[in-house]
Amino acid sequence: MEKLKSLVPDSLKRMVVESTPDSLPLTCSSLLNFFSDMELFHQMVRDLTDPERALCGKNKDAALELKQKGNQCFLNEDYGSALTCYSEALRLAPVDVDDMDKNLVAALYVNRASVLHKLDLLMEGRRDCNRALQISQSYAKAWYRRGKMNASLGNFEDAVHDLNIAKKLELSFSGQRQIESELRIITDMFERTESSLVQHKENELDLLDEPDQIKLKCVITPNKGRGMVAPSDIPPASLVHAEEPYALIISKHCRETHCHYCLNDLPPDKVSCTSCSIPLYCSQRCQIRAGGQMLRNHPVKHGIQGNISHNLDTYISEITLGNDSESDVDFPEHKHECQGVHWPAVFPSEIALAGRVLIKSLAARSPVANFVDMLNLSHNYPQIHPESKLELHIYSIILLYCLQHSSRTELLLNGASIAQIVILISQIRVNSMTIFRMKSADVNGPLHQFGKFSHSEVSLTSNVEQVKVGQAIYRVGSLFNHSCQPNIGVYFVSRSLFIRTTEFVAVGCPLELSYGPQVGQWDCKDRLKFLKDEYSFRCECRACAEVNLSDLILNAFHCVSPNCPGIVLDSCVVNCEKQKTRHVQSATGISTLEPYMQVDMLKCLPSNGSLPIDPGYCLKCDSYCDLESSFAAVNRAWISITRLKDTMVSGEISSTVLTAALNSLCLLRSTLHAYNKRISEVEDILAEAFCLVGELQLAVDHCKTSIEILEKLYGPNHIVIGYELVKLSSIQLSMGDRGAVKNINRGKLSKLVQ
Repeated sequence: MEKLKSLVPDSLKRMVVESTPDSLPLTCSSLLNFFSDMELFHQMVRDLTDPERALCGKNKDAALELKQKGNQCFLNEDYGSALTCYSEALRLAPVDVDDMDKNLVAALYVNRASVLHKLDLLMEGRRDCNRALQISQSYAKAWYRRGKMNASLGNFEDAVHDLNIAKKLELSFSGQRQIESELRIITDMFERTESSLVQHKENELDLLDEPDQIKLKCVITPNKGRGMVAPSDIPPASLVHAEEPYALIISKHCRETHCHYCLNDLPPDKVSCTSCSIPLYCSQRCQIRAGGQMLRNHPVKHGIQGNISHNLDTYISEITLGNDSESDVDFPEHKHECQGVHWPAVFPSEIALAGRVLIKSLAARSPVANFVDMLNLSHNYPQIHPESKLELHIYSIILLYCLQHSSRTELLLNGASIAQIVILISQIRVNSMTIFRMKSADVNGPLHQFGKFSHSEVSLTSNVEQVKVGQAIYRVGSLFNHSCQPNIGVYFVSRSLFIRTTEFVAVGCPLELSYGPQVGQWDCKDRLKFLKDEYSFRCECRACAEVNLSDLILNAFHCVSPNCPGIVLDSCVVNCEKQKTRHVQSATGISTLEPYMQVDMLKCLPSNGSLPIDPGYCLKCDSYCDLESSFAAVNRAWISITRLKDTMVSGEISSTVLTAALNSLCLLRSTLHAYNKRISEVEDILAEAFCLVGELQLAVDHCKTSIEILEKLYGPNHIVIGYELVKLSSIQLSMGDRGAVKNINRGKLSKLVQ
C-alpha cells in the first residue's frame, strides 16, 4: 500500500484530496487509469487473487508433515503439541486426498480425537469422530474411537452400537479380537446401568423469554442527523433493540482464537474451511452457515448393510449424513472469498467487510447503481483526512479487482463503481459496530517476601478487559447515535446485537450509545481529539457541549492553599472548556450530568457563583499556582511509579522501590487535586504491587481508595467501577473476607454502563 501511494503523482494526489462525493467517479477513474498501466499494481493483484499461488489454499505436503509431527508428539505423550499439529494439518489438508489408503482429513480427525480422549475432552473427541465418519462411513478406527468416547461418557448403548459396527468393518483378526474384548466389558456395564447421555445440539442458544421490544422512533436532529428516541418512558435495563448483522468480519488478531462466524472462543476441536486455509469455526454448523460445504467427500454406502439390522443401519445414517438444514442460510459470507486466494487475509478488516457488504447487496438484486443507497447509511467522506482519502481510493480499486476475479461481480471496472466502494467504506467507518467479548487476565501471588514468589501461587486479582473480536454492520443498530454520557448499553450474544437502557429514559429523550468505555473515561479535550482523528467529527453530546464538573476535575491540580478544595486547570483544559457551545459563566450553571456528583465535589466550585476559568488560577479562591513547577513535580513522581511497574513485570519488587512509589503518591496528592484520575491510577498500581508481595490488607486499602475516586468521577454504576470491584472482591475472597460477596453483586450492576 505504501509503495503504491508513493508512486501516485502529486497532481493526482491533489485531485484525490480535493475530491467530493460528486467528483468521486472522475477522480476514481483517473486513478484507475494510472494503475492500469503499472506492472507493480497488476503483480499485486495477481498475488492477492491467483489460487494457483496457493497462499491461502490447501497443501497436502504441509498437512502430511504436520501429521507426522503430531504422531511423534503423541508417542512422546506431548498431547498439547500433538493437538496443535493435528489442528493445523486439518486446516491445510485437502478433503479429496488419501494417505495410506485412508482419506487424509478423516484420518486427521481420528488422530485428533485420540488426543482429545487423552486430554479428557470427550464431547469434543466424539464430534471429531463424527466428522471423520461423515467423510468415510466405513472407517473402522473412527467407529472404534467413537465407541471408546461414548463408553467414557457413560453412553453405553451407543458405545455398543459403535463397537459392533467397528468389528464388522475391521479387516484384521487381531483388531476384531480387541474390539470383541472391549465389547464384552462395555456390554456388561450397559446391562448394569440404564444411564444414557442426553444429546445436545451444538451452539444452540438458550435465551430467556423477553417481552416485546419497544417500538422506537427515528428522528432527525440538527447536530447529529438521524437518531432514535424513546416513544415513551422506558425503565432501566429494558430491552429496546435486538438484531442480526447485515454483514460481519472477524478482527485480524482474533483469527486464531475465535470462530469466524459466531465470534465465540474456539474449542479444542475447531473446524477448518473445506476449501481454503483462512477461517476457523467452533462447529460444523458455523462453518456451513458461513458458506462452507458439508464434510461429505465420499457419500457412498458403508458396504455392510447386508450384515447389520435395520436399526443399526438407521443409526449409521443419523451419524454420517449430517444435517442438510444447516446449509439453508440467509447469505454465505465467506463463500465469495473461499477460492484459496490471499486478499481476505491481507486486507484490513473494514475493507474485507466492505467486500462482504457489497456482495450481499448485489446478491439481493438491488440495482447496481444504487447498492450504496440501499443500505441508507450516513458517511463522512468530505471530512476524511487527506491521507486517508488516497488510501480509500487505492483499497477500493484493489477490492474491485479482487471481486472481479473471485465473484464475477456485476459491477463494471470503472470510476463509477469504484466511487461507490469508496463511499461504502466511508459508511462502514462511521456506522460499523465493534463486537467485543469480556476477557479476564489473572495476576498471580502472593509473595512471602519482597521479590520472591511462593511455590503455591494463587490467583488474587483479575483484570477484566473488553476484547474487540469483530466488526459488523447492523442496519437499524447504526441509527442509534453515540454520546460521552450514554443512556443505553450494547452487548452481544454470538453475532446478535442487544441494546438495553442503563438508566430511566424519559419520553422523547435520545437513546445514545457509548463510544466505548475508554472514551468515557477521558476528559473532554482528549475525547474530542480522539473522535476527530477517528471519525472526523466534533462531538456535540451533552457531555462535550456543556461545562461539567467531571471534565474539570479529572486532570485538575491542587490549589496552593492547603485547606482549599478548589480546582486548578492547565491551559489545554481551559481552552477546551471555553470552546464549548453552551459555555456558562457561573458555577450554578455547571451541568453535573449525573446525580452521583456529591456535596464534597461541589465544594470545589466558588461559593459566590462566578466561574473564572483561567489557567493556573484556583476556581474557588482565585489563588495562583505555578503550573510549570506542578508539572515538574508530577514528572518526578512518575519516575518512581514507572520503576515500580517495571519491577512488577519482572517479579522482583524490592522494598526500596515500593517505598519510593509510596513517597511519590504523597507528592502527587500534594500536587494534583484529590479526585485527579492519576491518583486513582497510582492507587490501583500499588494495590497490585502489595498483592504481589503478599500484603493483602494494604492491597485492599489502596484498591478501595482507587474506587472511591473513580466513583466520584464516573458514578457508582459505571463499567470501570465494575472492573475495579472484580479486582477488590478477588483479593477479599483470598483473605476470606465476606465483604467480597457484596462487591461482586455491586459489580454485576455496573456491566452495562459504558
